[in-house]
Amino acid sequence: MSETSLQPKSEPRSRSWLIFLPFLLFAAVALLFFVRLFAGDVTRLPSALIGKQVPQFVLPPVTGLASRPGLSDQDMKQGGVTILNVFASWCVPCHQEAAFLLALAEDDHLAEEGVRIYGLAYKDSAENIRRFLNESGDPFARVGLDELGRTAIDFGVYGVPETFIVKGDGTIAFKYVGPLSQDVLRDTILPEIEKARR
Repeated sequence: MSETSLQPKSEPRSRSWLIFLPFLLFAAVALLFFVRLFAGDVTRLPSALIGKQVPQFVLPPVTGLASRPGLSDQDMKQGGVTILNVFASWCVPCHQEAAFLLALAEDDHLAEEGVRIYGLAYKDSAENIRRFLNESGDPFARVGLDELGRTAIDFGVYGVPETFIVKGDGTIAFKYVGPLSQDVLRDTILPEIEKARR
């Protein structure tokens, strides 16, 4: 009799903390996201591919783009540094960085050093890419059309734009996430190109 009278009273006490469990879990996850959000420069997200060969891929050209060839991993293993820019016509920051990519393409010193700029058109159509490059300028020696985004996934792309610097043997040396700017070119991209040349 005494056992049964005590059981109903002790059960609610032992389970009362369970009411707060969902709140505690939510608070922990929210705190983790908050800390990660302000944990550093998002443009310097780590890449598991740094120091490794570019993934194997073959992408078709953008049809109607002045007989421009497509793009493959072999194109980045021909000696000289490659700048690979992942872009899309629907990406607003890609329009913003277009002028800075053109500046790189028109840099005589980089051209003399054999630096090439290739484009990887991410989840886009040939028609939209042609329009984008006609309006914003076309800095690319080659453009590969990645309509399904599979090659970008193999590169570990988080979103567009992203820029990779690849050594002459096809080794990925550096990855930049976000749109290029004058400061980014001067302080980050050009120094990383020089490092990749060594």
